[in-house]
Amino acid sequence: MTAPYPPSAHQELAPSQPKNGLGTAGFVTGLIGLVFSPIPVIGLVAWPLVIVGLVLSILGVSRAAKGRATNKGLSITGVVLSAVGLVVCVVWVLVINKAVDDVQNADNAESTLVYEVGGNAKGATVNYSTLDQGNTSSNEEQPAALPWKKELKIKGIVKGGTVSVTAGEAGGTVTCKVTIDGQVKKTATATGPFATASCEGF
Repeated sequence: MTAPYPPSAHQELAPSQPKNGLGTAGFVTGLIGLVFSPIPVIGLVAWPLVIVGLVLSILGVSRAAKGRATNKGLSITGVVLSAVGLVVCVVWVLVINKAVDDVQNADNAESTLVYEVGGNAKGATVNYSTLDQGNTSSNEEQPAALPWKKELKIKGIVKGGTVSVTAGEAGGTVTCKVTIDGQVKKTATATGPFATASCEGF
């Protein structure tokens, strides 16, 4: 029985299998992150996906550059997809922050609300309701004579008010007008006993 021959010094080693896992995983993760990134709310999950995809794809490119992987093109594509997805995520954050700032600024912006009532009716009754910073207040006044005017400062995203004037038993003509920041929102006129003119502006 002969002993086995020792391996020859010139015997070639079997080539190792390419390690393409990182680059492939980076491509898939980056692609999924990019698909999710423009979708409101759901896009929140895109943040970790595009970051992980970017890291894995960069490692995949590094392996390919060292000859340990053969999917350099796929890894580079993963880097591009992940980077684009990350940019989309950042843009969404900026858009959302601006929207929040705009809402806060609108909520804090002050406007001038003016109620005006006129006409020749005697014994008129004026009712007005004002929406200011989400709160509604209602008031009633019986001016000694017309015209009547009330100017208020109001705040809020939704703000404004309504005013109505009702003529007395003797009748006559009543008019109303609502103005916000100099812009007339509504005017109305009514004539007769207990006639009512109503105006609103928001």
